[in-house]
Amino acid sequence: MALAMMSNFTHAFGKCAVALVVAYSALGCARADEPERDTLMSGYLLVPNDRVADEFDAGFSMYVAAWPLLEQYPGNKFQTGLFGTWMFAKYDDKPTEKLYSDIEGGLGWWRDTQFATPTPKFIMGAVALGFSEWANGPGAGKGRDWDQPKGKYGVVQLSPNVLWPPDGLNLKQGTCGELFGYGYLPLPLIEPSSTTAGADVPTGNQCWTLFLSSGNFKGPVAFVAPYFWSRPTVAKPELAGRFLDLRPSDPNRALQMETQFVPAMQAQDAEGNRYARVAPMLYPIDAAGESAVVHRITSYNRRALWDDVSTWFAGGAAASGEIRVADSVVHKFSGRGGATWGIHEPGAARENRILVDWQSFATPIAFADDTFGYQWNDELVGRQTIGNGQCVSLPEFYRLDASQQGKPRWRAIRPSDVPPETKLAEAEFQRPTAVRPEPYVTPDDPASDWKSPGPSAGPFTANPGDGSEVTYYWYRFADQPAMLNADLTDDERESLQRRVELIHKNWTKDRQYLPPPERGELADIDAALIVTPPPGMEIGYVPIATRQALKE
Repeated sequence: MALAMMSNFTHAFGKCAVALVVAYSALGCARADEPERDTLMSGYLLVPNDRVADEFDAGFSMYVAAWPLLEQYPGNKFQTGLFGTWMFAKYDDKPTEKLYSDIEGGLGWWRDTQFATPTPKFIMGAVALGFSEWANGPGAGKGRDWDQPKGKYGVVQLSPNVLWPPDGLNLKQGTCGELFGYGYLPLPLIEPSSTTAGADVPTGNQCWTLFLSSGNFKGPVAFVAPYFWSRPTVAKPELAGRFLDLRPSDPNRALQMETQFVPAMQAQDAEGNRYARVAPMLYPIDAAGESAVVHRITSYNRRALWDDVSTWFAGGAAASGEIRVADSVVHKFSGRGGATWGIHEPGAARENRILVDWQSFATPIAFADDTFGYQWNDELVGRQTIGNGQCVSLPEFYRLDASQQGKPRWRAIRPSDVPPETKLAEAEFQRPTAVRPEPYVTPDDPASDWKSPGPSAGPFTANPGDGSEVTYYWYRFADQPAMLNADLTDDERESLQRRVELIHKNWTKDRQYLPPPERGELADIDAALIVTPPPGMEIGYVPIATRQALKE
């Protein structure tokens, strides 16, 4: 893809954004007299934050900046999250087996993103034991084969106002630096069970629920079905009770930005010195020139929400849904931060990857106890206007030098310092070959859980800014396919239906749930995905996407 100039970027966010809604093949091979293109940049940006007491083990929330990391989407090898976290179960003892299972996800771009633009999308990212399954949202999980769902029934739609496309939840196109608030807290929506899929292993009653805080929607959206966590224990009963359906959350989580692939290229000068160029990357800045990327990462105890909802469902006073600040703790930032970004060939062992001297142009800083971000070396970064926001453009050019410790490092240099014989200055990241995005379809068999008992209204369509068309129907909450695959009896589903109707009546989208941010503006969800139930279906019904394809 040609190096993006500002005029191209404006086009990308305008009426022709659909032109970016394509999946791309690998970058083309370079000629013998061109730089080596089989190179990439990857790694982590590390954000230390203070540990808090173990009692705050009932979920978390935070506000993270949303922005276009690259000026143009470079193809489906590109995979990176923005700043996010990993929420694992908390144990009283050290597990003797590998029990990898968590909620991660967040804002970003992934290799299976079919309708990508420079604006990031949000996925839930619940991971079952050892990545045997994962659930990215209602109807979205590991792979596309519905004969092997692998997490595609793992998330239950809760909100009647947010339509969740299988490709991920879209933000408003052109979002650049606004804060997107989200978090997970458990709700006691179902009763615990002593058996799971007929086996003598338990399933807990913790429904880890995604709460959002955006400019045009606030409240709970969807939850991970407890059966998603307990299902692997049917085959491995010795692991029963070790996952998030029953276990509290570990309040002391890693906070990082994980990048797996950004296009790059390398070349040598006449003396054999090594140089590299990385695709143009951006970070948002505010009017003061500050890049605040994480704000108010907060952990909660059970009194923050769980206790009031339990009392409500037992016949007590209605819970407001507002999460109690008094029963939370905000993790403090020290201002320190690390980076493992490196430039290397695909498949290079981690110990052989040469790191970028990140701190030569980016200084981690705590703008306040609750806000982390970066200050920039103006001699090495540029400034741009992106949509309605401002960004710094990170260095594109690097030279391989020895550090003070004698280890090689990629050091940022000015374009004028790149020797002409490397041809890096005039080289272009070639435009990949476009292929038509693959439609996302759900089962159409009349006997499937998508058709029996089936929806109550539809079809309807929505057209988010990624150029796709999302077909959806309105299902009675208890009849949505995920509920029919949640290992619940008919009576249990009806009990949950009644509880959800209480939530729909009392928890509207214009109220405050997560503690609000203390700085910045909130990002908006794509307006096409904020939906209104048909007349008579305002309470107890939810929108479920059944297809997503390129809009004709």
